[in-house]
Amino acid sequence: MQDIKNNIRSYVEARREQMLEDLIRLCRIPSTAQNPAALSAAASEVAAALASCGASPRIFEIEGGAPIVYGEIGSGERTLLVYNHYDVQPADPLDLWRTDPFTPTIEGDAFYCRGASDNKGNFMARVHAVRALQAATGKLPVRIKFLIEGEEETSSAHLGAFVREHRELLKADGCLWECSWKDPRGRPILTCGLKGLCYVELRARGARHDMHSSYAAIVPNPAWRLVWALATLLDSDYRITIPGWTDEIRPPDAAASRALDRVQFDEEAFRTLHGVHEFVRRLSGRELVRQFLSCPTVTICGLRAGYTGEGAKTVLPAEAVAKLDFRLVPDMTPKKLLAALRRHLDRRGFRDIEIKEFGGVMPAATSCDDRLVRAAAAAVRMTAGVEPIIYPVAPWSGPLYDVCGVLGIPSVAFGVGHADSCDHAPNENISMDDYFEGVRCMAAFLGEYAAIP
Repeated sequence: MQDIKNNIRSYVEARREQMLEDLIRLCRIPSTAQNPAALSAAASEVAAALASCGASPRIFEIEGGAPIVYGEIGSGERTLLVYNHYDVQPADPLDLWRTDPFTPTIEGDAFYCRGASDNKGNFMARVHAVRALQAATGKLPVRIKFLIEGEEETSSAHLGAFVREHRELLKADGCLWECSWKDPRGRPILTCGLKGLCYVELRARGARHDMHSSYAAIVPNPAWRLVWALATLLDSDYRITIPGWTDEIRPPDAAASRALDRVQFDEEAFRTLHGVHEFVRRLSGRELVRQFLSCPTVTICGLRAGYTGEGAKTVLPAEAVAKLDFRLVPDMTPKKLLAALRRHLDRRGFRDIEIKEFGGVMPAATSCDDRLVRAAAAAVRMTAGVEPIIYPVAPWSGPLYDVCGVLGIPSVAFGVGHADSCDHAPNENISMDDYFEGVRCMAAFLGEYAAIP
């Protein structure tokens, strides 16, 4: 085993420049939802990358959506599904980027580009790991099925139907999910599930058009109306006040509870890194970890009403809009919670507040004791030389249920990001050392997964 490990390291070190060129080629494509041509170009580049490691790519054109790329390679008693996505978040606000967002730039050990961490870097690291393991051993110890979509950043509208239609093609024993990251101390984090998500827009309407603010004495202001409605969703201690909202929650099982108790969350490093003065309810220790990973949230993501430009403008707005996301934990369901939200607003006297749904995903989780998780942990120890931190459920969301829930398979995630990778923000980046460590970790994981009982 040590010889294989050394051969993989030698292979990766000898081909750093070539691997970097592969990563640059994919990252420079501006594959946002607003750019269909770039999405198609990125799908073709993903297919080329799969072909380069012998994974026999197929591009599935999706009516009304972005192509899905599939590839298959290897043999063995176990089959691993590898999920990633090639679409990226828009780069706005552009003026906060230190480099052009779609011109990959290396400064020291940092690689800056939109998609570097979320999610192109993770995909390419896995392709490069397959190449490295093939070179080191001549074969792969497991059968690998790649599933790469182009709509993850817009709620994966077509993925669930694709998985259900191609259930036999995608059949596997487990799934390596898209990504993870290192904490501020550089400790790799493994995630065994994802929170669900329900994203909505609340809208209050007033007069037919904006009016002079002097009319506020007699004309209702939709901005106040919306503020009053929002204030009924959460109390001043950040506790959700929607009746029935937590009724469906499944408490963490014994394995998840043990994992939560072992999570080492560096509170001071987190606050320093992100400029946070204190946590909600001044939580700390185990209570903070459980709140972060095991509790649902209600978040105002944006507010819009009236005049918000420079200087003053005395205006009574005609409408007010708030965008909210609700993070869900097992076994909460978006459909039921949307109905609960509507009932709550109606009962509180806000029947006039419109709710527009922007999509949602179910939460999903794998046992922390699953052999897939144990194999990933062993690979991290072997590669990074440290004990990984295991999150029973990651605090963000994605279409994990649409894949692993439908197929009935466990999942785990690890990746090449770090605590300040700035996913979804300006100056998205990864560490080049982390990237090549991620290549080696993926190669080790394939061997561990094939062998672990």
